[in-house]
Formats: sequence, C-alpha cells, structure tokens
Amino acid sequence: MCGISGYISLKNKIRPDGLKEANALLQHRGPNAEGFYFSDDEKIGLGHRRLSILDLSNNAIQPMFSRDGRFVIVFNGEIYNFRELKQSLPDKGASLTTTSDTEVLVDLFATFGTQCLKELNGMFAFAIYDVQEKVLTLCRDHSGIKPIFIFQDEDDFIFASELKAIQSIRKNRLRVNRNVIPHFLHFGFIPHPLTIFGNVEKFPAAHFLQLKIVPHCFDDFHKKIFPFWDIESKIGNKLIVDEKSATAELKSLLYNSVEKQLVSDVPIGTFLSGGVDSSLVTAIASKVSPNKINTFSIAVADGKYNESKYAVEVAQYLKTNHHEFSVKEQEVMELINSLLPVYDEPFADSSALPTMMVSRLAKKFVTVALSGDGGDELFMGYGAYKWANVLDNKNLSLLRHPLFAASKLLSDRYRRAGGLFGYDNSKNLRSHIFSQEQYFFSENELHDILLHPVFDFENENTIHERNRKLSAVEKQSLWDFKYYLPDDLLVKVDRASMHYSLEIRVPLLDHRIVEFAYNLDSRLKIKGSQMKYLLKRVLFEELPKKIFERPKWGFSIPLKKWLKTDLSYLVNKYASTEIIEKYQLVKSSEVEKLKKEYAAGREYLFNRLWVIIVLHWWLEENSVAA
Repeated sequence: MCGISGYISLKNKIRPDGLKEANALLQHRGPNAEGFYFSDDEKIGLGHRRLSILDLSNNAIQPMFSRDGRFVIVFNGEIYNFRELKQSLPDKGASLTTTSDTEVLVDLFATFGTQCLKELNGMFAFAIYDVQEKVLTLCRDHSGIKPIFIFQDEDDFIFASELKAIQSIRKNRLRVNRNVIPHFLHFGFIPHPLTIFGNVEKFPAAHFLQLKIVPHCFDDFHKKIFPFWDIESKIGNKLIVDEKSATAELKSLLYNSVEKQLVSDVPIGTFLSGGVDSSLVTAIASKVSPNKINTFSIAVADGKYNESKYAVEVAQYLKTNHHEFSVKEQEVMELINSLLPVYDEPFADSSALPTMMVSRLAKKFVTVALSGDGGDELFMGYGAYKWANVLDNKNLSLLRHPLFAASKLLSDRYRRAGGLFGYDNSKNLRSHIFSQEQYFFSENELHDILLHPVFDFENENTIHERNRKLSAVEKQSLWDFKYYLPDDLLVKVDRASMHYSLEIRVPLLDHRIVEFAYNLDSRLKIKGSQMKYLLKRVLFEELPKKIFERPKWGFSIPLKKWLKTDLSYLVNKYASTEIIEKYQLVKSSEVEKLKKEYAAGREYLFNRLWVIIVLHWWLEENSVAA
C-alpha cells in the first residue's frame, strides 16, 4: 500500500520541488521509502511513497522500470494473482529481480499493454509512463478501493492518491464547486466524479486513462478514459437460483479470495466486529492461514454501541490471537479534530472516528488487516432494500403524499419513516431511499434550506439494465455498489487506515464475488425476514448460528447524543447564524429551525445538523470562499 502522485506541464517545465512537497504530504500512506521519476525534458514527474508489504528489500522501491527500460510505474495497492500472472510473461518472469507484484505488473503492461488490465485481481491505483511514446496510463481497480484524484486545466495535469497533494501543487488556485453542495447535503458524501473543488475529479473505478503528451496540448483527454470492467455488463440474463450449488460456489470464491489476500511479508490480521461479514472473513482466514490470526476490535466502555462481547465470542471459538481495545467515548471524540485533515473534503460519515481508532490501535501489532466491507451491499444487508420493495408497490406509490402528510402528525419514529414517502421524482428514488435511511436532507428539504436550490441527481440514479430488467431491490443494491461503497465506505476505511500506515484488504470485493452476487437471485439474499441469507448460510458452516441471533448494530457512535453534550460547541460555532450567513449557501432561518427542533427532542434530525456543521467547518478550516 502506498501513495502516488504525478505532475505534467505542457507549456512550462514542472517544478520538481512542487511535486516533492506534495508527495511529502502522503508520507502517512508510505513511511518506509520515497522515490521520484522526472523526464529529461522536465515535463513530467512521478512521485511515490512506499509502505513495504511484499519484498521488503530496496530492490522493490518505486518508481520502478520495466525490464526493457521503456515503462516506469508508481503503484498503490496489491495484485493478488501476480504469481499466476507472472507465468504469462515471456520467460515466466525468471529474470525478474524482485518478488514484488509491482515488477510483475509493469512487465505485464510492457508485454500486453492495456489488455493485461482485464486479468488483474486486486485493489490498485497506478500510473505507468511510456518513456518512448510519451503516453501516461492511469488505472483504478474494479470497485474503487484505492483512490486517484485528477486535476486538469489548459497547462497542467496532476494526479494523486489524496486531494491534499493536488492542493499543495495548485496552492490557493483551487475554488469550491458550489454545485456539489446539494449532493453533500443529500448523501453525506460527494459522489464521483465530483469533488469539493472545481477542475478536480475522482477518477472512476474500473477505468483506465491514456494521455498522449504532445507539445502545447493534451491529446483529446476526455475521450481517452475507457472501462476495463463494468458490473452492469456482467449481470447476465439468467439468475443463479439453486441454493445448494450457489452456497458451494460462494464458499469456494470466498476461500480463494481470502487465501490470496493473506499473502504478505509483514504481520497481518483481521478487523473483527462480531458481525456477519467480518466474522466470516476471520473464520476463513483462521482456517487457511498457516499462522494464528490476529484479530482486532474496540469496546467503547461507556457507550451504547458495544458489540465487543460478540467479537470476543467469535475469536474464542476460532482461537485467534484477539486484541480488544477498551476505549472511552472521550478518547473517540478526541479524534474529531483529525476528521477534516484526514478526509480533505466534507465527509459526514461519523463512523470514520471509530474506524480511525481501531486502525491506530491495530497498527501497533500488524501492517495489514482484512475487513468485511462489501457484504451488506452485495448480499442485501440494509433496511434500504426492504424499503425499495415497499416503495415499488404501485398502490403505495399512489398513496405516498397522504402517507407522508399523515406521518408529520405522529411520533418521531413515524415521522422518520414517513420521510421515505416524501419524494416527487421516482427517477431519483434510489438516492432518496439512501438519503432518508441515513437521516440526510431529502430533495424537498433541499429546496427549502438552500439559498440557491439548483441541483439534479439524475446522473447518480442512472442504472443500466443491459441484459435483463432488474427488480427494485436489485437496483438499490447496485446503487450502493456504485456510489455508497466507493464514495463513502471505502473512502472512510482507506483514509482512516492509511492515516496510520495500515493496509486494509477487502476479500468480499474480489470482482469474481461481485459478479457472482449480482447474478444471484435476490430471494437467496433476502429470504423471509432474514437478510444476507446465502452469506449467512456459508457463515453458519464456519461458526455457530447462535452467536449471530441478535439485532444488527453497525459500526457507529452516539452522535445524536454527543451533539447535545460534548460536541455541542460544534453546533454553536459552525451552525451559528454568523457562520451560515458568511458563506451564503443555506438559509440561516432554516438552520435555526432545525436546531430548535433537534433541541426539542427530534433527535432523528441529528445527521441533517451534522452535514451542515461539517460543511461549514470545512469551509472555515480551509479558508476558502464558497
């Protein structure tokens, strides 16, 4: 796992010191080594920060050249099938000088070009520069596990693993993109390809870019981004419906994925919350690993959301080397001031705080950890999927307006649920369901609170039904895979873990498992009242069912309580009339109304208040004009 950066200038020579300063900001992603490549004409520079995982010798330091000297690579991530792919090289890789996946990757590219991308199994973000043809290739993995940000104007092209590196090179010349504000208030994150800045984009998952560098212009940049994989194209016209064979196939895929992802030359472990996904990954890892598995969980000693006893029960059954870190709520809250610097742009997922905490503690023992991310999205573990089915009912759809109006007269529980009926545009139903499940602003509420309510979520709601018509619940799950997972959950884990130089691997997001899941009959995902049915069936072959007979909590913090107590100072400062009117994004009168309703006991409004706070806090900390 590493950090990468690149700087190309067409009209001028690049500033090597500028790239070096930017790359230094990524030190947390790779504290073990630093390296640079600069072209002879000083038009292009590549930077790398190394977190040593495979082949710890200096021979594996990047940037790294292909054996013929034509291609140079900077690479962040892991290619899990690199040993198999090595056999496809002309001499089966016999003359390679390292045991790293990086050297295999750059030589695969030198041999097969972009065709090799289809064969990769891993999590990756990399840049390869063809010194001879002056072509830069950027690529990002299937699910968007590893990040790349890109900036382009008429003079420069810049890419980096984190926004802060681009900000460093551009200094104070980046401007806030006001058009993303409604997206942030609706989702709690900024969806790709958007970022908080104009001219800066999140590079799309499962795509590669080829940029021909010619004097005085970029060669048709926007027309040279191509997909090398597309989940919607992988959804076939026949469903997997046989439960017995589906269970066997899923189990085989899971074992293969976990085994591949345990390859490491440094200590490795798993995050173990005690939930279905992390317990399954840990159970398989404990069987296939030649060594005793390290497992990690945190127990918030004075908190309501403490699942640590279940993690301990799983760990004892599997006989792992378990590390339970007991922390107090105050210790988690002390990380609050790290939130904005770590995430670089407004980011409202408060579970980032416990994720940072467990990453910091795990790093004391291991350099790599496996997590269970992806299980809920692929195998339907969220309440949103049940709502997708409910709102797909034509009769209920006709009654949605009176149901929404009636809910406003009832208790908070029904008000919150009633918000799901408060939509006008059925085309945006998927993002609406997500938004209301997460307690953020609905489209109707955005019209009320924004000073300039001009927004369109159509792009974020487009689902391509290429080979068969998808059900409402399948579309909701696919929406989560395309947006919630890469732009929130994977961002949360990547930044939190890499802040402490810890690599997180996600076996459930092996692209073969993703393809299997989206061709699986949804009746094998939700069966009666049981969600993630097939995944649990595999789990119960590994662990006793009784351990998991309890409500689902999730990895969260009591934010709605904290905003009234220890974090009330954030409400008082960043949701104050003075700050709100300073930036002229939302109506101060509506924010005051929101604060009063929250203070009066409507605690389900806490996330609406939180996104307002995070947005204005970020603006204040970054000293930028919105």
